[in-house]
Amino acid sequence: MAILIDRGTRALVQGITGKIGSFQTKLMIEYGTSVVAGVTPGKGGQTVGGVPVYDSIHRAIKETSPEVSICFVPGPYAADAAMEAVDAGLRLVVVVAEAVPLSDAVKMLALASERGSLVLGPDTAGLISPGRSKLGVQPHRLFTEGNIGIVSRSGALSYETAKTLTENRIGQSTVIGLGGGPMWGFTYRDALELFMDDQATDAVVLLGEIGGHLEEEAADYIGKGYPKPVVALIVGRTAPPGQKMGHAGAIVQQGRGAAQDKIAALRNAGALIVNAPREIPGMIKRELHKQPHC
Repeated sequence: MAILIDRGTRALVQGITGKIGSFQTKLMIEYGTSVVAGVTPGKGGQTVGGVPVYDSIHRAIKETSPEVSICFVPGPYAADAAMEAVDAGLRLVVVVAEAVPLSDAVKMLALASERGSLVLGPDTAGLISPGRSKLGVQPHRLFTEGNIGIVSRSGALSYETAKTLTENRIGQSTVIGLGGGPMWGFTYRDALELFMDDQATDAVVLLGEIGGHLEEEAADYIGKGYPKPVVALIVGRTAPPGQKMGHAGAIVQQGRGAAQDKIAALRNAGALIVNAPREIPGMIKRELHKQPHC
């Protein structure tokens, strides 16, 4: 099993005829993702990698019945495209674009909440269930199928961590990139809840960074008695206050969002704290060895 996507999940690609959209669509198909349709207004009737292209979401849904969408539409227009997918009833929309205007992101996430859809992003690498399906831009050779869930705000950090686990013969169930912020739809807590119910996930790796409060919210949830081991890594410990560190949401302001606060909250909640990706495999092996089924 996996969470959010699995073998057979029917995917739609918004912005499929663009340079990035067409390239990533072909990679996703090669990996095994079931891409059933693409949407680019004005380009209906074309095909990309054998995938039919439609002018609208509603026509694509009527003809091909997708369940989820990945949106490669550029930032200024991405929220409108995502809202079209949400409005059409798709259960998950992955928004890859950076530089989505904040006011547009607010509207997009509000609509998703109202309609009961999940939005991953903006500025996300997407998600991958190794060996099954991917809805994102991950370099999939770094991943291998297994029983460890990973959730991260940083796509690059999730790649590095998955690579380290793979090199130590530890596979992953699903790897999720939440996106760079400063606003998020899908959160750490959402991922933890789904991983908790996934029988194929034995432990979770939480990769956090400075800025925002998503990690503290996750700590609150873990502290209520989370039943699976959670290994946590928070990066950005030496970041100066007020200095943005790569992501829009990675900034310590007015003494809030510091790495030390997040680490303390997670440690107090019972998460196992590591200082670098290379420490994660050993921690996981030791922790799973303690479990009754091992």
